[in-house]
Amino acid sequence: MNSLPAFWRRLAAHALPGLALCLTLLTPLLADAHGISAEDRERMLSGGYVQYIGLGATHMLTGHDHLLFLFGVVFFLTTFKDVAKFVTVFTLGHCLTLVFATFYGITWNYYLIDAVIALSVMYKAFDNNGGFQKHLGMASPNLLAAVFGFGLLHGFGLSTRLQQLPLGDDSTAMLLRILSFNLGVEIGQIAALTVMVALLAVWRQRPSFARFSFAANQLLMYLGALLLLMQLHGYSHDSDPDSFRFPEQEHRHLHEDMDVEKTVDPDRNTL
Repeated sequence: MNSLPAFWRRLAAHALPGLALCLTLLTPLLADAHGISAEDRERMLSGGYVQYIGLGATHMLTGHDHLLFLFGVVFFLTTFKDVAKFVTVFTLGHCLTLVFATFYGITWNYYLIDAVIALSVMYKAFDNNGGFQKHLGMASPNLLAAVFGFGLLHGFGLSTRLQQLPLGDDSTAMLLRILSFNLGVEIGQIAALTVMVALLAVWRQRPSFARFSFAANQLLMYLGALLLLMQLHGYSHDSDPDSFRFPEQEHRHLHEDMDVEKTVDPDRNTL
């Protein structure tokens, strides 16, 4: 019994970096979905390029799917060169689709796009845990190519959200707004990656990293699956792909159909 406090002290000392990293990644999951709110739309009506930069940074920092995928990408990268290489490829991919899809008005249902983005999170967790070798008996696909491809996908997801804003009819001004939003996305991405890489570097020095790295990527897999279910649920409940509604509003129609709010008999209060 006397050894129990010492055990917990050692556990806390070894696990603290990993717990801090998990909290950093899970915090956005507690926030609202990272869509373009009605307030953002109203604000952008008279907003300048600086406002678009700020919106882009905020969008990335609250984009749990993007952050979780980046976490999976850098999880086992130990050198600045490797981190820079993979992040550059991912950035190139999402910049291409973000800019061109938005400028030319190419879009799709954002729930379905985000569902596929959730699959990219699951893919990276599966790859990190050696899933291709263990379960499929094959080598992992080229990681650079995969990260670039998923970058294109993530950029398309960002584009569908940006296209909800009043970007204007002037092509030059529209392009500058798109580029400003994209710059903000990159600023937010750099900020998030700085925290991720720093915490992972500290955690790798602890014995707990070797013990819990598999579990961390299993958690990443489950979070990706949760995001997938959330997006498919949203798609099945939202008849208007250009609107955002709070969960209670999404389900209110079910209560109205069942007349749940009138199932209480006030006469029973006198019994």
